[in-house]
Amino acid sequence: MKFPQTHTLKEISQLLECEFVGDDNFPVYGMNEIHVVESGEIVFVDHPKYYDKALSSKASIILINKLVDCPEGKALLISDDPFRDFNKLTRHFKPFQSSPVQIASTAKIGKNTVIQPNCFIGNHVTIGENCIIHSNVSIYDNTIIGDHVEIHAGTVLGANAFYYKKRPTGFDQLKSGGRVVIENNVDIGAACTIDKGVTGDTTIKAGTKIDNQVQIGHDTIIGEKCLIASQVGIAGCVVIEDEVTIWGQVGMASGIHIGEKAVIQAQSGVSKSLKANKTYFGYPAEEVRVKLRELAAIKKIPELLEKIKQIEKK
Repeated sequence: MKFPQTHTLKEISQLLECEFVGDDNFPVYGMNEIHVVESGEIVFVDHPKYYDKALSSKASIILINKLVDCPEGKALLISDDPFRDFNKLTRHFKPFQSSPVQIASTAKIGKNTVIQPNCFIGNHVTIGENCIIHSNVSIYDNTIIGDHVEIHAGTVLGANAFYYKKRPTGFDQLKSGGRVVIENNVDIGAACTIDKGVTGDTTIKAGTKIDNQVQIGHDTIIGEKCLIASQVGIAGCVVIEDEVTIWGQVGMASGIHIGEKAVIQAQSGVSKSLKANKTYFGYPAEEVRVKLRELAAIKKIPELLEKIKQIEKK
């Protein structure tokens, strides 16, 4: 997430009321999660296990809960609670904006696009040309939708990420300041939910077709010409390459990568990255030929046990 204008390290430290290591005028262009952070941006870390990863990332400013050696060319923001302060930055630069009308005055809607009754179109939403948005669709702030997109009734684009930190008093949510981006010629079925990124974009690329009742988590990227069947659940930060087919009720863990033209058969559970151009099945999902051999072997277990009993009797 880029800030509207460049700020200095000192200005950000004053906003957070924390100490800093680096030049007062060190430039700060924005903030991001570690998997998408770029030079000039802030990343936060609050666990020693991830200090090295954060310090060696592309981030130029590390919001951290311990004074450590600052890498050359970078800066530190020292906070007793980086999670809290990262949220503070999100609230400051991307505050919630209410809208008293069904279609916000700042929304941009392209030529020949049809918006059916009872839709909500939030602040700074852009919808391209020749789209159909069916009834009761909710499109949250800053969503970008391309041309020739059809979205069916009851779908929600841009809800918050499901991202929480456990505290002694309960769970604190990591605030979401990102967007949903839908490219050209995408179809989205009824009652789907696509969450916005925490600081970046959740992206559905051109030509992808999504069935009803699909959940797509924050910061996930789905490639071109993918097919996703009903009741699929995709966690946050997943990368799915082009022309992947995902059949019904597949579940995916966060942070994994699916290679292009992979096929994942129905009711599979995907807990690790999968290679391109192969078909997968089962839980944990494996190449279908391997999984079917395993299932065939399992069916032989009763027969093998009976043979063992007969041998023991002798």
